[in-house]
Amino acid sequence: MAKDEVTALEERLATIKAERGYLLPHHGLLAVAAPEFLDAYGAAYRAMTLASRTLDAHTKEFVWLAILIATDEAEATHHLKKFADAGGTAAEFDAVVRLAALARGTAAYRFVAAHWQVHRPDYDARAAIRSAREDVVARFGADPTHALLADAAMRVCLDQWDELAHAIEDAYAAGIGEDVLAETLGLTMFPASVPRFVRAAGVWLDLIRAGRVAASPRYLAWASLSGQGGYDEAAGKTA
Repeated sequence: MAKDEVTALEERLATIKAERGYLLPHHGLLAVAAPEFLDAYGAAYRAMTLASRTLDAHTKEFVWLAILIATDEAEATHHLKKFADAGGTAAEFDAVVRLAALARGTAAYRFVAAHWQVHRPDYDARAAIRSAREDVVARFGADPTHALLADAAMRVCLDQWDELAHAIEDAYAAGIGEDVLAETLGLTMFPASVPRFVRAAGVWLDLIRAGRVAASPRYLAWASLSGQGGYDEAAGKTA
């Protein structure tokens, strides 16, 4: 690599560090191997994480911590500082951890519903999960909206699609704005994967089409569009 190429590489990475406050190994790798990809990645990251849209910093960082725990992502420790800088408290941090433990413990609720429901017909797993979330809110003084948005995001990360549907329905019932919910679910794209976000969008789409949520005209317009079933639908290979 020529000296001017090394200088250009160093300048590119210095720009990223100035914007983010840190560097990670993939920044350097992309800068060396695929600078155009790095630029596109940076633009997507800024739009997803750094731009101000519907979520205030406090809400966004509460959700981010939940996502990081749900995805076992230890690298993004800067979100701990951003959470504190946004006004996040120790009690709220405890709430995030408890909510993540609740989401990870969903298997217990599913087990009872799948195997013991005949013995306990009065047991409502969905209501039990909602009650547990509300208990966390009450115990730690967390914002109910923060808790519900974090719950929805973690369901995407953990492939809990029925529970995601329930969280979306609960969000509508709580009066949470659709754009707020959309931004929240969008935060999962990088840490949880784009395919999971695609599936999350499909869960929401199905809820609107089934009339299970009272969608706004814009979101109804999205649901009314045909041809959103991917390659299999386009190729006529659906069952």
